[in-house]
Amino acid sequence: MLNKTRLSLFYLIGYLSLTGLALMIAPAWTLKTLFASREYDDAMPRFAGILMLALGLVVSQIVRLRVAQLYPLTVLIRLVIWFYVLWLYFHTGETFFAAVLGVLGLGILFTGITYLKESGQTAPGAPGGNL
Repeated sequence: MLNKTRLSLFYLIGYLSLTGLALMIAPAWTLKTLFASREYDDAMPRFAGILMLALGLVVSQIVRLRVAQLYPLTVLIRLVIWFYVLWLYFHTGETFFAAVLGVLGLGILFTGITYLKESGQTAPGAPGGNL
């Protein structure tokens, strides 16, 4: 089951893949669009972009193959990232990180709430259910 949770992961795939491509192709424009308040050399944003694209491709395969056992992991990983980005925001004051917190937070809420609702409706022992 977990169809709505699966659908919520398209948001994650979308922002990882699109932002990753944008950072690879036009890092300065992408950072400016995401409210960066500093100028950055283009090597690190391009590197971050390829990592984001790679993660987007991994998540797309999780969704395509319907590996529901990994859906909660996508929330846990994003929570860890969210708290680290929060620290980065307070550490640097960079407004780019505030934009990232918003995008990440929305996805965490969307997938997390949907997963909690759907996993509570699945019978224990059923495919996609808790054992």
